Amino acid sequence: MTTSTRLQWLLWLIVLLMMFFSMLPEDGFKQAAVFSSMNGLFYVVIIYGNISWLYPKLYLKGRIVGYIFAVLLFLLVTGLIRAYLSGWIYNTWFTTTPQPITFPILLRYLAGIPLLFLLSFIFRMAIVYFSLKQQAAALVLQNAKTELNLLKSQVQPHFLFNTLNNIYYEAYREAPRTAVLIERLSEIMRYFVDESPKDLVFLSAEINFLENYIALEKIRIRHEITLNFTREVSEGCSIPPMLLMTFVENIFKHGIDKTSMHNVIHISLTQQDDRLLFSTQNSLPEDTAAYSHGSGIDNLRKRLTLLYGNNYTLQTDKSATHFTAFLSVPI
Repeated sequence: MTTSTRLQWLLWLIVLLMMFFSMLPEDGFKQAAVFSSMNGLFYVVIIYGNISWLYPKLYLKGRIVGYIFAVLLFLLVTGLIRAYLSGWIYNTWFTTTPQPITFPILLRYLAGIPLLFLLSFIFRMAIVYFSLKQQAAALVLQNAKTELNLLKSQVQPHFLFNTLNNIYYEAYREAPRTAVLIERLSEIMRYFVDESPKDLVFLSAEINFLENYIALEKIRIRHEITLNFTREVSEGCSIPPMLLMTFVENIFKHGIDKTSMHNVIHISLTQQDDRLLFSTQNSLPEDTAAYSHGSGIDNLRKRLTLLYGNNYTLQTDKSATHFTAFLSVPI
């Protein structure tokens, strides 16, 4: 249960107790308990009916006139139901002389409902505030864990880089291709150490990291693979680091048949207005039942929610022969 949810439960409990104890001296325990519970239920219906249904379904989608009519009808129906239900309960359980539901009584029940409706907006603002605060705290905690894990993995990075440079120069004399691979490995490690702790990195750095990773993964595959990586993005764009890595890593961990000569991979990175579109498609091994996108996609979805709220699209699709992934985020 989130902090926001716990606060809402606490608030409603306080409201319920306030109504109960305000009715208790005049109405007695049983009547106070029944009517405070019933009134609390109607308050919940009015407030959440607006902030969870009418407001997002109509107003936020630009249907202002429809929202106004729906609100008026909703408040009228809710008020009438509350008035007649209260009268029926009182006449049935708490009096020997039934009282009719008159027009002044109906107006009394309807009069307080607009105020509850206005309070629903304050309630919604409070919910949004605590939700944003909780998301911010979760993002800070996630970043702290990432930095801690990164620090644990930094075993004398300068020593490793210097050693790799020495190995690179030695290998360049005898095997230039091996030297190039060592250089790519060194660049990947530098990206982990220098760039991944940052909030944002240049998209070009992320692309270079992906290219280095792909080059190193290809040497682990026995047969040549068909890989197309298209890029159509403008210079100077920035994104959170390691945002695109999960899709590519899943391809080589789960979607490559190392015994096949027909592995085909398509990777596309494009910019459309103010959004970055990233998609991958790979052929599946013959044993497709064993294929899984792993926990990486689930972890990525959690990270995207912390970074962008609902302002992102993450889709995956598996057919009999291919696995496709698509990501859209703002830049």
